[in-house]
Amino acid sequence: MDMGTYEKFLAINMERHNFVTMGQIYKTVIDRERNFEYDGEDVEAIPHVTDEIIKRIKEAGEKENADIVVVELGGTAGEYQNALYYEASRILSRNKKNSVVHVHVSYLPTPSHLGEPKTKPTQLSVRTLNSMGIQPDFIVTRSEKPMDERRRARFALFCNVDPENVIDSVDLPTPYETPLNLAAQKMDEKILDMLDLAHNSLDIKEWSDMVATVKAKKRASVTIAIVGKYFATGEYQLRDSYAALMDAIDHAAWQLGIDARIRWIQAEKLEKGNIEDLKGASGIIVPIGWGLRGVEGKINAIQCARENNIPYLGLCYGMQLAVVEYARNVLGLTGAHTLECDVDTTNPVIHMVTGQDEILKRRAYGGTMRLGSWECRVKEGTIADGSYMKHNAYSDASKKIVGERHRHRYEFNDTYTKQFEEAGMVIAGRSVVENLVEIIELAKEAHPFFLGTQYHPEYRSRPLEPHPIFLAYINACRELLQR
Repeated sequence: MDMGTYEKFLAINMERHNFVTMGQIYKTVIDRERNFEYDGEDVEAIPHVTDEIIKRIKEAGEKENADIVVVELGGTAGEYQNALYYEASRILSRNKKNSVVHVHVSYLPTPSHLGEPKTKPTQLSVRTLNSMGIQPDFIVTRSEKPMDERRRARFALFCNVDPENVIDSVDLPTPYETPLNLAAQKMDEKILDMLDLAHNSLDIKEWSDMVATVKAKKRASVTIAIVGKYFATGEYQLRDSYAALMDAIDHAAWQLGIDARIRWIQAEKLEKGNIEDLKGASGIIVPIGWGLRGVEGKINAIQCARENNIPYLGLCYGMQLAVVEYARNVLGLTGAHTLECDVDTTNPVIHMVTGQDEILKRRAYGGTMRLGSWECRVKEGTIADGSYMKHNAYSDASKKIVGERHRHRYEFNDTYTKQFEEAGMVIAGRSVVENLVEIIELAKEAHPFFLGTQYHPEYRSRPLEPHPIFLAYINACRELLQR
């Protein structure tokens, strides 16, 4: 989640070295100890675990040839599981040849019955940091309203921070306005000065223009039904369950000047064929998912989109279930299913990626799916091809090659390719290395927009560069309203 946020704000792709977990650290230290790499020395949390944390921070900077490494110590100050990260940070800043700036982000609550922001929680969290040998150089206050001078002075007095280094981060209409808010307080200049690094005038006009577009009145609106099963947690509905998807929709809609309104639909509610919740939708999306729960509801939603010419976008599982729906209701393959849900199906139109069965037999679940970026060759003249071409998104336009990110164990069963193609489904993209089906479509003559991707285009969307697939999809939803 956090890595995706950094990718969107910085317009860079995060890789393995950008993500350091305590499990990775412990395993490395234990492996080294077993290999006698510590020369028989007693291995302790400090310095061996903290040294490994510091080593990885420095390696990340070296791999990126970076001037500055941003290190997020996640969680809350004082949480025991983060203690060694904080200790590593203290040790790192203790070495005078390292330039370290500590930025403490803290929530400034405003109880409704009092009507004033309270600084005491932040004072206590700073004291906790002080007890670990860390003194924040900046305090960034997350709050509903801007801070007044009285509270800024209290922060300076009780938290031992310069008043000008107490930075407001108030609630804004869009999170993408946050950099503009920080720039207005010259936080970038203050950090660079503290690191003794030169700085030029800040040029964020493109970002500022994008924020203006986000806040501008929209020319049209569309209603997109997202059929999933991870929305609810207790009595609450969480947008963040599909955060990358929601961001990708926003990025595309903003650029097109469209207000994209989301209708959350629990897949289980559609399992008995009741599709009332889909009425009036400008488009339907079935996103990532796993397992049997809610599958029949998703398939019913896909059938509704296909038969009623509603623009449809299937992402990963949504692409696989579109294949299942087509097999059942167009090809007439009784009981067609994915082996993920029915190991006894007589028509396994979705089966396991080669080699994944052996991985599962060993119960080696961690990080063993088909992951990361894989190249796909897109078929000329397809909807996907038109989208990538229009927005100059091919890594190699002459060969129709695009790199997209993946996270799956199952794939289209090529045994059925001929049957699907004869029945009108278009295999619009295949992986360059394994020749796996990556994109399925229906021709425009048969459906205004029906497309599924095995990969995750939402992971590559950026606020300044919306993904071409989402631009094409949102535009198709708008065209539906205009017909």
